[in-house]
Amino acid sequence: MALRACGLIIFRRRLIPKVENPTIEFLLLQASDGIHHWTPPKGHVEPGEDDLETALRETQEEAGIAAGQLTIIEGFRRELNYVARNKPKIVIYWLAEVKDYDVEIRLSQEHQAYRWLGLDEACQLAQFKEMKAVLQEGHQFLCSTAS
Repeated sequence: MALRACGLIIFRRRLIPKVENPTIEFLLLQASDGIHHWTPPKGHVEPGEDDLETALRETQEEAGIAAGQLTIIEGFRRELNYVARNKPKIVIYWLAEVKDYDVEIRLSQEHQAYRWLGLDEACQLAQFKEMKAVLQEGHQFLCSTAS
């Protein structure tokens, strides 16, 4: 049976006067162990939790961002299927925008660094093709639904 994890692709928009598309920056966290890979906050579903509850809890635990500091973006949910440590894994991501551009990030011991990055930089750090694809899809979704 596949391990199931859930997370949020957290972003903020840098509004630039007289520019049509604001710059979208994604939050990536660098793992403290293994290959020190960069991903959005995510974690395993605990008994009795639904997927979105897991994503919100993990974001609070790993980045210090509470549910009330985020706006979940309707209409975007992506499921990644891959093998991690020789076991099948499913990770479900939603898009979430921070309400405060300057929100404080407080890392848990699971991570050693964080960065706010534009799409190209985020994809370079993401390493795994599935993660790059989800970031690109999220960016495209946000640009196509901008009001």
